[in-house]
Amino acid sequence: MVRHISYGIIGCGMMGQEHLRNIALLPETSIAAIYEPDADMARIAQSFAPKAQMMDSIDALLEVENLDCLVIVSPNHCHMEQLELLAERRPLPVLVEKPLFTDPDDIQRLNHFQAHYPAPVWVAMEYRYMPPVATLLSDAEAATGGIKMLTIREHRFPFLEKVGDWNRFNRYTGGTFVEKCCHFFDLMRFALKAEPVRIMASGAMDANHLEERYEGQTPDILDNGYVIVDFNNGTRAMLELCMFAEGSRYQEEISAVGPDGKIEALVPGPGRFWPEHLGTPPIPQVIVSPRSPKGPHLREIPVDPTILDAGDHNGSTFYQHQGFLDLVRGNRESPDVTLEDGKRAVQMGLAAQRSITEKRVVEMSEFA
Repeated sequence: MVRHISYGIIGCGMMGQEHLRNIALLPETSIAAIYEPDADMARIAQSFAPKAQMMDSIDALLEVENLDCLVIVSPNHCHMEQLELLAERRPLPVLVEKPLFTDPDDIQRLNHFQAHYPAPVWVAMEYRYMPPVATLLSDAEAATGGIKMLTIREHRFPFLEKVGDWNRFNRYTGGTFVEKCCHFFDLMRFALKAEPVRIMASGAMDANHLEERYEGQTPDILDNGYVIVDFNNGTRAMLELCMFAEGSRYQEEISAVGPDGKIEALVPGPGRFWPEHLGTPPIPQVIVSPRSPKGPHLREIPVDPTILDAGDHNGSTFYQHQGFLDLVRGNRESPDVTLEDGKRAVQMGLAAQRSITEKRVVEMSEFA
């Protein structure tokens, strides 16, 4: 018999609600308790999990007896403190949204947590699980003969509105290349099977949020940029981010190239943003282009509509939760995305932010 798993959720804004919708698709699961301090978000969250207890504090949530695991989906700058609270009060298995932390000064705190937390921690890096991206990752070695160059392009919509407008300010997000792009730095490390050595980046705030003011404060988040990364095995990767390009057919375009050929993944953005007058949203694609014999081979990678409708990440949140559920039930020994993975992705984002601010190449040894 499959063991029923009860979840506690910390934070149920836009992304937290996506987690609720995807957990609801998993067999023998339920949401036991939710902590969401914003009244409007709490009401929406309860509509997705009507049987959940709505708690007025994390301390109260941790006193709910039948919790099997926790999911942290609070604003970025809260993650480290909340993980430390769990370690002190109730160290259950936890799925924590990226980024793990936002400030270089938090690295030592995370190292201590990592060394002493007794339960498994899975860092939520949804992009690994997008079906076209997962296909690229699994087929890249055969298609390329070993990746030498990896390019990730994300052309997308601006940052959405969040409760309290926290995502408009670097001090809460860690900066755009931490908040938004640690996903991509995680993909680079995972695909290249190597560690970053140095990072060079250029970025700016050119189009979005320029006229916005929040209690007299001007947003300082970047909306575009390039990042080049050298890895310790001689490979290199590049990220191109533009957050005023929502008119694009595909939101993410990833290409991996090696001595034998190229493989690409094309991923559309959220279906709810696709204009009705353009008809059916695009289907994800994977394209393999061998050097010999020449001729690209295109495969469509459709996603189950029910899973697709449960979130904005091409079905990936569901597949991620399948893996986390197996971990909680004891059907696997370790998470796919570890605390070490999450830490290194943030360090790369911090290095990119520093490179842009200080206009220099940043060595990853600066974040040891």
